[in-house]
Amino acid sequence: MPDDASATPSPAPAEGLRTSFDGGVLTVTLDRPEVLNALSGAMSLGIAETLERAGSDDDVRVVVLTGAGEAFSTGADIGGTDAHERFDVRAMDVTSRMVRAITSCDKPVVAAVNGVAAGVSASLALACDVIVARHSAAFLLPFSRIGFMVDGGASATVAAAIGRARAMRMGLLAEPLSATEAYDAGLVTHLAPAEPTSAYDDLVATLVGRLAAGPPLALAATKRAVNAATLHRLDDALDRERSGQTLLMRTHDVAEGMRAFSERRKPVFRGE
Repeated sequence: MPDDASATPSPAPAEGLRTSFDGGVLTVTLDRPEVLNALSGAMSLGIAETLERAGSDDDVRVVVLTGAGEAFSTGADIGGTDAHERFDVRAMDVTSRMVRAITSCDKPVVAAVNGVAAGVSASLALACDVIVARHSAAFLLPFSRIGFMVDGGASATVAAAIGRARAMRMGLLAEPLSATEAYDAGLVTHLAPAEPTSAYDDLVATLVGRLAAGPPLALAATKRAVNAATLHRLDDALDRERSGQTLLMRTHDVAEGMRAFSERRKPVFRGE
């Protein structure tokens, strides 16, 4: 998956996103390593648009979503003391659009999780069809730490993958799962060994190559069937998350949680 490969003609990616195309494989890289690939609004919209185009592009056989540097992504960019004023229902609409673009895409979407995946970025990774984790990766749904509920479809995808009890543990207590724990629980499909250092890249390349060479019609039909059986209430979940998150955005707890995050202190939640 060389980064300098020629891409199929498409609009320039949003700032913070990098795309490459080679051998039927479209690689979308979250590329803000200086902030651990935190998602800006433009990046989120760019991901949704790129995945939507890929779904109707016959040249694309597989999509890979990954991160640059040490992290997959730490989630939405909530830096700044005024962050709570910059979030509104439009952010939730884009989040839902990203998840639907992944799950409705007729091409296999592979999450190559090279490091920590947190917040909405973890939700994106877990919506993918094949999830490959580097041995040092981790998965975290820290929404409750700043007064939010889980979103990005995680209320459905996590429970579908690892059950209600573990989904509650991740969502309510915001406890991270190491890559090994995530694999053992069934949250990810593949775990790269720690050694040799090339093991993760080799595993991603092998799996992506197999998918790219596979029968596209059969892969698409399989994806639709499995998602219909396991994620048939995903749209309902996204709607509930949108409604709940929109209400929470207006609360003192969220404003306090975001201020505390920016000020690197423990928030004081009042339930209002």
